[in-house]
Amino acid sequence: QVQLVESGGGLVQAGGSLRLSCAASGRTLSSYGMGWFRQAPGKEREFVTTIHWSRTTSYYADSVKGRFTISRDNAKNTVYLQMNVLKPEDTAVYYCAVVRVFLGKFVGDYWGQGTQVTVSS
Repeated sequence: QVQLVESGGGLVQAGGSLRLSCAASGRTLSSYGMGWFRQAPGKEREFVTTIHWSRTTSYYADSVKGRFTISRDNAKNTVYLQMNVLKPEDTAVYYCAVVRVFLGKFVGDYWGQGTQVTVSS
């Protein structure tokens, strides 16, 4: 069983930055893709970014390209999401997940409890 715990969310003004962390336990995740999804109020959960286990490849949703950066430390079993130039539309609960490709889409297996990110205008 895998446990994922996110941290680092909070309230920030537009244009500001936050860094989210996701600590994994229960299994070494160095061989798995990891990533982040988010869910805004009244909307479906959406893919944000993922990083390959080798850290050589990452993918981003168009809405966050150039502003968000995903990274991972396999020795610490931890994944990070650096979010810069935050916009009010980035407001959501952010979820860490083990990520795989299914029918051409990134899907999550094993989810954290989520961390709230609120961006004020």
